[in-house]
Amino acid sequence: MKFPEVRLQRLKKNENFRSLFAEVRLDSRDFVAPLFVKEGIEHPEAISTMPDIFRHSLHSILDEVGEIAASGISTILLFGIPKNKDHEGSASYDSEGIVQKAIRLIKRDFPEISIIADCCLCDYTTHGHCGIMEQGCLKNDQTLKILQKVALSYAEAGVDIIAPSGSMDGMVGAIRKALDEHRHYLMPIMSYAIKYASCFYGPFREAGGIGTLTGNRRHHQMQPSQRREAVREVQLDIAEGADIVMVKPGMPYLDIIRDIREQFSLPIATYQVSGEYAMLKVGAKAHLFDEVSAFHESFISFKRAGADIIISYYAKEMANFLNKRS
Repeated sequence: MKFPEVRLQRLKKNENFRSLFAEVRLDSRDFVAPLFVKEGIEHPEAISTMPDIFRHSLHSILDEVGEIAASGISTILLFGIPKNKDHEGSASYDSEGIVQKAIRLIKRDFPEISIIADCCLCDYTTHGHCGIMEQGCLKNDQTLKILQKVALSYAEAGVDIIAPSGSMDGMVGAIRKALDEHRHYLMPIMSYAIKYASCFYGPFREAGGIGTLTGNRRHHQMQPSQRREAVREVQLDIAEGADIVMVKPGMPYLDIIRDIREQFSLPIATYQVSGEYAMLKVGAKAHLFDEVSAFHESFISFKRAGADIIISYYAKEMANFLNKRS
């Protein structure tokens, strides 16, 4: 049938209709709020490259988690910034490390909140890379042994999900083996399976205290040109025991989220990374567009592409916006 018999405006003519026939809906229970916790500070520290985001102390992070829980979000993602760094990032697996302490405190005060812990070394090493470096070369297999220690320390602290993010070959299998050997059979692994070597990570360097990075991570993260390789990465991680896979960044790689959704049935997360967040915040502050509308549209795009879980620094604000609308 052709116009005027078919008029697509019929189902758009009022807000009730637009809501009733919406193909995608946002739910705060699908959001994950990333948080930075820093050792040795008493008060939150503003992050200049990420407006309205802070590095938290062990005290202030509890206040923030309280606000997140009140918004209806049930899951957070923790990143730790230690006081002391070394070549192999040994503070990352210290049982009294900053993330391990934060896990125990949050679980004490908010047992209903699920905690994901980022399992990587970049925030803990003096060189800022995600693994062991020798003479400018990444030592993948040596790094796996460190990641096993990190994952076990998180599990013993009471974390709910381990999230390896360093793009090391074999990282999921190594962590799964270590967890199972220590009887953490039911500990899920959310793999940063598809992590592109992206310019959009820029603000995270300040947030995580990484500083000046010597070289780059293109020798182990995926190139933006790659699409078929993304499927291979997911296949490998599933075979190694991943329970959830992630596509990172989110907005520039919606086609990849769709590819993975069409080929695999496990849960898919996407991460709206620091540069994506900062770009929208700065654009809104310059009055180029409405802030909430821009983030809402981006969240919808993630869901429409096929993501089940949305990790975003705007998660709390989006949840509060949805609460006001309901």
